[in-house]
Amino acid sequence: MSRRVVRQSKFRHVFGQPVKADQMYEDIRVSKVTCDSSFCAVNPKFVAIIVESGGGGAFIVLPLAKTGRVDKNHPLVTGHTAPVLDIDWCPHNDNVIASASEDTTVMVWQIPDYVPVRNITEPVVTLEGHSKRVSIISWHPTARNVLLSAGCDNLVILWNVGTGEMLLALDDMHTDLIYNVGWNRNGSLLVTTCKDKKVRVIDPRKQQIIANNFEEPIALQEMDTSNGVLLPFYDADSSIVYLCGKGDSSIRYFEITDEAPYVHYLNTYSSKEPQRGMGFMPKRGLDVSKCEIARFFKLHERKCEPIVMTVPRKSDLFQDDLYPDTPGPEPALEADEWLSGKDAEPILISLRDGYVPIKNRELKVVKKNILDSKPPPGPRRSHSTCDSDFSQPALEEVLEEIRALKETVQAQEKRICDLENKLCQFTNGTD
Repeated sequence: MSRRVVRQSKFRHVFGQPVKADQMYEDIRVSKVTCDSSFCAVNPKFVAIIVESGGGGAFIVLPLAKTGRVDKNHPLVTGHTAPVLDIDWCPHNDNVIASASEDTTVMVWQIPDYVPVRNITEPVVTLEGHSKRVSIISWHPTARNVLLSAGCDNLVILWNVGTGEMLLALDDMHTDLIYNVGWNRNGSLLVTTCKDKKVRVIDPRKQQIIANNFEEPIALQEMDTSNGVLLPFYDADSSIVYLCGKGDSSIRYFEITDEAPYVHYLNTYSSKEPQRGMGFMPKRGLDVSKCEIARFFKLHERKCEPIVMTVPRKSDLFQDDLYPDTPGPEPALEADEWLSGKDAEPILISLRDGYVPIKNRELKVVKKNILDSKPPPGPRRSHSTCDSDFSQPALEEVLEEIRALKETVQAQEKRICDLENKLCQFTNGTD
């Protein structure tokens, strides 16, 4: 009589568990706009959620520790003239987030460590180049300030956020709507899925499709007949892929191996309520002392519910096998280096002693002087005398003044916030 051999895996018993009610984020009007994005982005400092907004588009940013009921007057990030469709935190600066909108623009924002008094309305830079709504944005994993956007104009654009300029436009590669875009680990290639039912692997710098129309999958996994779009999240450190269906109430997870059959079903986390969207915490934001290997931020209609995925272990010691060195917050390349053809693997950090987020680092945008670059090919474009008379030293002086003014305004905002808090305490004490 033969015995069935059970495949050995340290992730076989991974289980998901929602946090307690007081650790959720309550009273958030999650956006009802129709879009396939996740509506939520998280990092070791903040959780950001796209919300309902009258007369434009907005998202809310909450410090991770600010759980419970959210004040109805909590400041929003507003500036788009139409609904926000996607948001993504910069992997190299926890205070910088990008947003894409139906208004055809991409905006990049600096979020202060303190809670501002008023809405944040001024982006650090606005990127304009799409002719239709922009539904996908994704930061480059290793190069500083490189951001990808994809719109309903079937166009993929790569930007240098540090200068506000377009680096590359991939405009003849997709015949229909782009559904999703993802980078490989070192950012040398990207993969897209499209409404034309083709998967394309693209070398963006050569502007070439290097693989297309995969004839035979190495593994085929039957899913149920849920009509919601699947949001996949892949953890390269543990080789686990998590599949969250929009409108579904479960998270299925699978381990990926190098040998056939390649994809191994692990388990399913199930709950009663369907998810409107989902955020996925980077590995450096997890609690390694509790053997936490993933944390999701599940969006309901009026709240955000963190869900913790844990490997059961009895020891309190650091589990080396669960936490290999993971990508840290330092970029491996500058934008110009990457554009010139250089590649670099992510700079890794150890999680042995946990991760402490870096203090607020300001994103500096230096617009290049138009006189320093050659005129574009084609019809000659005229520039105003104001442009030509504005020397580089004078421009830098103005930028320095603007930076100093911004710092003053931020300091005053913090002072006003502190005074308001003291006033609240005083009035509460006198009641």
